[in-house]
Amino acid sequence: MPMRNLAIIAHVDHGKTTLVDQLLKQAGTFRENQQVAERAMDRNDLEKERGITILAKCTAVEWEGVKLNIVDTPGHADFGGEVERILSMVDGAILLVDAAEGVLPQTKFVLGKALARGIRPIVVVNKVDRADARAHEVHDEVFDLFANLGASDEQLDFPMLFASGRQGWADESMEGPRENLNALFNLVVRHVPEPTVDPTAPFAMNASILEYDNFLGRILTGRIEQGVARMNMPVKVLRADGTQVETGRLTKLLTFRGLERVPVEEAQAGDIIAIAGLSDTTIPDTICAPEQNVALPSVPVDPPTLAMTFRVNDGPLGGREGKKVTSRQIRDRLFRETESNVAIQIRDSEETDAFEVAGRGELQLGVLIEQMRREGFELTIGRPRVLVRENPETGAREEPYEEVLVDVDEAYSGVVVEKLSVRKGQMQDMRPSGGGKTRLTFHMPSRGLIGYHSEFLTDTRGTGIMNRLFLGYQEWAGVIEGRRNGSLISNVDGETTQYALFALQERGALFVGAGAKVYVGMIIGENSRDDDLEVNPVKEKKLTNIRAAGKDDALLLIPPRRMSLEQAIAYIEDDELVEVTPTAVRLRKRYLDPNERKRAQRRADGMAVKGDPVG
Repeated sequence: MPMRNLAIIAHVDHGKTTLVDQLLKQAGTFRENQQVAERAMDRNDLEKERGITILAKCTAVEWEGVKLNIVDTPGHADFGGEVERILSMVDGAILLVDAAEGVLPQTKFVLGKALARGIRPIVVVNKVDRADARAHEVHDEVFDLFANLGASDEQLDFPMLFASGRQGWADESMEGPRENLNALFNLVVRHVPEPTVDPTAPFAMNASILEYDNFLGRILTGRIEQGVARMNMPVKVLRADGTQVETGRLTKLLTFRGLERVPVEEAQAGDIIAIAGLSDTTIPDTICAPEQNVALPSVPVDPPTLAMTFRVNDGPLGGREGKKVTSRQIRDRLFRETESNVAIQIRDSEETDAFEVAGRGELQLGVLIEQMRREGFELTIGRPRVLVRENPETGAREEPYEEVLVDVDEAYSGVVVEKLSVRKGQMQDMRPSGGGKTRLTFHMPSRGLIGYHSEFLTDTRGTGIMNRLFLGYQEWAGVIEGRRNGSLISNVDGETTQYALFALQERGALFVGAGAKVYVGMIIGENSRDDDLEVNPVKEKKLTNIRAAGKDDALLLIPPRRMSLEQAIAYIEDDELVEVTPTAVRLRKRYLDPNERKRAQRRADGMAVKGDPVG
């Protein structure tokens, strides 16, 4: 059967997964009475909760005798590693752009990667049914973007459709019949080339996606670049440098049909398949026939820009809420993550029982921590820090920079410009984007954005939208002011009381309510001043047998400020940690003992501390 392999690429929330839903329905994948969940491709619990795609996934439909292998990709810049390696499996791409929001940073990123691989994308202007849609202006923006990214003449001559993924139609003109997606199906068959593969050569494929299955074990997905794959055929696995990893047999050979993986006896060159039976193979190893001696070329992935320290939970409450608490269990889990996620790097830290985890951004590492928390792990996380490097030519210290695109109401543009300027942001552009909103473009250091998002939402009353994209390395920008407020730190162990918290409210914002477990060194709130303050949140009212002349005042507590995992990670300073367990997210000082904290501060200030070695 003839086939086409294509990816759907776009900025986050521009409708990729919703469009795939409609492609599956209109290609007859589901029975008429079959109940199908919305965004059926987002099968992961975290994806359903957050409404974003985190992992790239394959599906396949048939259209007029042609098999279409479709890969749904993440839209967030932090998961760009997924997009980069997926593009090596496909020969075409559908670039989805929101008819109102237009070209955003991640659009630029994924399109640049696709153009560099020689792919000629199909452009679909989606959500043209929005009240604020400006489809023709967005078309011009897309053309300008192609030109700015150095597209060839063939790539600049891209076909374009107007569509509404939610309503399930796509047409060549805005005035089209708006009935179905036939125009998109037909355009894919016409425009996307067939895979250029060699069916007569020995079998070989690159592993592009790694998953775990309770019944089949490790499942590797990729495109057959040459030859034919057959059930139980002997294979060997080669690294990029030609070294052999292992030998084995293809105990399971699966192809895609709709949302399911279907077992087959044989698969041809050009098809995207999933295989089982190999225990040590990872991404992007070459799985091939025994007579093949050269590894297939693999796509290099952009290096990580941000790192965090993952440590064992050594707090007083450690081991009470989770099942996996040892450094060996944490280490094994992290190194297993690197097998399936090529954008993450792990190395042992200088600290005991700690590991350095480097990735693309706070969201990517936050998702990893959330997955570990749900699996029963307990750990503590250090403050994110950017990975700096030394320029080999000039010797100058360089740090990662990002392009930041901000859409805000005109009334809030001033405060956003002021805050980003303090964080070393350099404004590149400021223009009205319609509907009383202003679009601001900044180039700024990645570390200036750590911890800013919650402040941004507060400043814009929740109406602002911020998108960011890795720009490259530039010269170190100097000191950036951090958090201005100090912390309220518990100086006793126990459970908080309403009486104690009521007295502490005037000191600042509290993070815990009455009845919460606390310990010495745990952060229970934010001080209204710039220094740390040790407080007693468990104090109880002294009771006597003497009747009071008047009744007690009603102790009304302001609701505590509950932080999500990402907010907590972005909030902490260098001397603080986030304690993560299956049931709680707590903030604490790195050193719980107040005397040890003072000694550490003196060392940081370059002062001598009693007991330290002299000289």
